[in-house]
Amino acid sequence: MPGHLIRRVHQISTQIFLLRVREAGYDLTPVQFAALDALGHAPGIDQARLAEAIAKDRATIGAVVDRLEQKGLVARVANSKDRRARILKLTASGERILMVLMPIVESVQKEMLSGLSGAESKQLVQLVNKVIAKADVDLAGLDDADVEKRVRVVSAAKK
Repeated sequence: MPGHLIRRVHQISTQIFLLRVREAGYDLTPVQFAALDALGHAPGIDQARLAEAIAKDRATIGAVVDRLEQKGLVARVANSKDRRARILKLTASGERILMVLMPIVESVQKEMLSGLSGAESKQLVQLVNKVIAKADVDLAGLDDADVEKRVRVVSAAKK
């Protein structure tokens, strides 16, 4: 089944990522790296925008940012336009680790797809992007609570 295969590829990707990052002497998860990368491309965004950028729910992103802040890689800074709001920025350490890890993460991508030819890798990425684009349209505006509610309704209807 495709869902199982996608989950399995995710497991493999995560294992390779963690192995290579730890071999380089760093303790960072794929989600933490994705957050650093997103902040590197869009410094000064808030947690809600970061959650959208890396496709995580707000509760999860709060814990991710907490961990990155504890590690000294991200700082929460008062928003000059809205003192109640906090924006996120990479610290100097966060910028340095992002620069060091980027080539490692790029090699992880190649390693993960090493069983495919260049054309097959490109096709796989195109197909996965197509699946994601369709799901984004189908699930637009829904958060995790909305999805859980729909699952409960469907489950109750099947009983």
